[in-house]
Amino acid sequence: MTYWHALLLAIVEGLTEFLPVSSTGHMIIASALLGIPATPFFKLYLVVIQLGAILSVLAVYWRRFFQSIDFYLKLLVAFLPIIVVGLLLKKHIDALLESVTTVAAMLLLGGIVLLFIDRWFPQEEPNKGGHPVTNPNWREAFIIGLFQCLAVVPGVSRSAATIIGGLTQKLTRRAAAEFAFFLAMPTMAAAAVKDLYDYYKEAKAQGIDPTHLFTAEQVKQLVLGNVVAFVVALLAIRLFVGFVAKYGFRAFGIYRIIAGGILLLLIGLGVNIQLV
Repeated sequence: MTYWHALLLAIVEGLTEFLPVSSTGHMIIASALLGIPATPFFKLYLVVIQLGAILSVLAVYWRRFFQSIDFYLKLLVAFLPIIVVGLLLKKHIDALLESVTTVAAMLLLGGIVLLFIDRWFPQEEPNKGGHPVTNPNWREAFIIGLFQCLAVVPGVSRSAATIIGGLTQKLTRRAAAEFAFFLAMPTMAAAAVKDLYDYYKEAKAQGIDPTHLFTAEQVKQLVLGNVVAFVVALLAIRLFVGFVAKYGFRAFGIYRIIAGGILLLLIGLGVNIQLV
């Protein structure tokens, strides 16, 4: 993987991490089109640069993190289901990360859902049942966490699954989107730590000195990727929340249907866009 590849993937990650379009799916597609080899470091890079993107949540909403201990406990409740599912299905998830066909199919199906989601869950005024702030109760937080588990399949979109979970619990679009942002922080941090540990174990099994897990070039690529993903995601969050609060999710549904349909068509025509 070159610095140019690292830069492009980081831009894709920053743009898509908090949009309901699947950041992992887009990075897999971009990687396939760029012909980047699916090496262990490449797979690790896709996960670790998400840390840069989710840190943008802290930069934008830092005041929210001083609300109360109740806020953190609800995040923990929502976070627990994905831990269980991730541990149980780790090998299957890794296999799916190499399938562009899976990403294309999930983009298409998820797009159809987003096309009608605003109709299924029309917005209510806060005094008529909607949440005026990002503060679901315990039961709602757990259910949102269950919805997040759908995102273990590449192309589903963690953001979309979590937001839809919030809408089913009568959160407003803004509240559902913001809770999805907050929930991304422990989720992606845990995924990065787990992948780093697996990378370390694999290197150790091969007799590689733990102090030489990464080359100097790989360290620079990881730093570059996280910084770029942070900056781009910072802009994407600000634009996305305002857009979705005003216009809903239909535009993202249309985009997903078009992107997924084109990919499936290309695959059906025999165009090779699988990871190498």
